[in-house]
Amino acid sequence: MKSTSNSPTPSLTILKLSTPLLEVMRKELKAVIGGESSVAVAFSGGVDSSVLAKMCKDLNRSVTLLTVGFAGSHDMVFATTIASMLQFPHKKYEIQQDEFYEKLKEVERRINCGIASHLENCIAYLFVARLAKENGFRVVLTANGLDELFYGYNQYRFVYKYGESSIMELTKVKILNELLLMEEIAAVTSDYGVSINKPFLSEKFIEFANTIPIDEKIKGENDMLRKHIIRRLAIDIGVPQEAAMKPKKALQYGSSIHKYFMKQNHHNQ
Repeated sequence: MKSTSNSPTPSLTILKLSTPLLEVMRKELKAVIGGESSVAVAFSGGVDSSVLAKMCKDLNRSVTLLTVGFAGSHDMVFATTIASMLQFPHKKYEIQQDEFYEKLKEVERRINCGIASHLENCIAYLFVARLAKENGFRVVLTANGLDELFYGYNQYRFVYKYGESSIMELTKVKILNELLLMEEIAAVTSDYGVSINKPFLSEKFIEFANTIPIDEKIKGENDMLRKHIIRRLAIDIGVPQEAAMKPKKALQYGSSIHKYFMKQNHHNQ
């Protein structure tokens, strides 16, 4: 691997790789959508959910964006801006503090999990599922998997210096964790009759993504952007620059769910 300066400018290699990547992503997305003419997308306004939404639109589907979060949270504000740029219908739900803690107890009983980030994501998707049901959707598409496969997380910077084997091992751990999380989310959202579909966590897509050279995903220990090939693809298909180049901000932080989750923990101590 070769460490280079962090830059949003794509290499020629990325340009060559982005076309087959797009083809594989579209194939997996088509398999999940099937004959549905209208789809709902869990939407933060970031590069991953924006790519997913734009690809659905390019497949001639009617797209509705779904965003949940506390009032004034990053995701609620940013997603509104990007949804307006994309000109897609956008449904939002502002989480109230009292109901958050009520639903948190429900999630804790349902999945029996002690991992904070899993609980936070599950409660986020519980509200997404409720919002979907209220708007007549039984299926919600999510871009989960792209951060794991294209190195959106900071942990990939930290292991970069240890070489390819360490990065691939981290990828394997991250994917297994994400698959477990999606099972937990399914258990939580089933009460609403809504399923959360994950086209970019299919076995075929994982296998393909792992063939893409590491340096097309991360440039080095100091690469604060990462996911370069996904960002290039985003720009190529017409995702707004603001979304395509936005740094990673996890769902639980962008929605302020982590903030209120930690308040509850502090209160219980």
